[in-house]
Amino acid sequence: MSETIIVVPCYNEAERLPVETFQGFARRTHGIRFLFVDDGSTDATVDVLRAMKASAPDCFDVHTLAANAGKGEAVRHGFLAALDSDPDYIGFWDADLATPLEAIPEFRDVLDGRPDIEMAFGARVRLLGRAIRRNRLRHLLGRLFAMTASLFLRVDIYDTQCGAKLFRVTPDLPVLFQEPFATRWIFDVEIIARLMRARTGTERPQVRDIVYEVPLSEWRDAAGSKIKVRDFVIAIFGMIDILRKYR
Repeated sequence: MSETIIVVPCYNEAERLPVETFQGFARRTHGIRFLFVDDGSTDATVDVLRAMKASAPDCFDVHTLAANAGKGEAVRHGFLAALDSDPDYIGFWDADLATPLEAIPEFRDVLDGRPDIEMAFGARVRLLGRAIRRNRLRHLLGRLFAMTASLFLRVDIYDTQCGAKLFRVTPDLPVLFQEPFATRWIFDVEIIARLMRARTGTERPQVRDIVYEVPLSEWRDAAGSKIKVRDFVIAIFGMIDILRKYR
């Protein structure tokens, strides 16, 4: 079975981290390990994470950052640490489990069954028969941002910002995470921009050929989310900065 490491960025999650959900999933699922990255939390998050590691060291590990650097940098440091273990796949997942952990095997099955696919991205598509529960305003702003990102990147992608993604470990993957990200929140777009820059003018498969969007069966806006409406406006300007850097 393929070895998978899921990076979980955490900032002040002591009171809302679903510890029992992570532990239950780890007990009944094989080949999936979690690397929690404490992003300079000012509460007891790191103590909660270390207790989880002590309870199941084969399933949980902890990486700490001295100061808060933002979700993108927490994920980036987690990926670089995870690469040292030489897994088959590395992904990242939001700590609030807006996307249930049960989706991870589905993402892994996509990569197992499609050797041509290098990245599986969650997509929050509101289809009948699926439980995609999003605040209406945030949904509309999210769709506007995704459409804008598609225009700027010149590649059709439905959902850039879903916090559930899984990557095949290839020789190219470390390069995508080597340098600090230019933005704190829309690093997902920056990953795509870096990939496009690296492969432009080459015969390597392009983004549209190696990214597979997985329509989620369930997703919910979690209470206490740190993303605010104003962040969508900030993200637009961040995307402009990314495009200037990688064009």
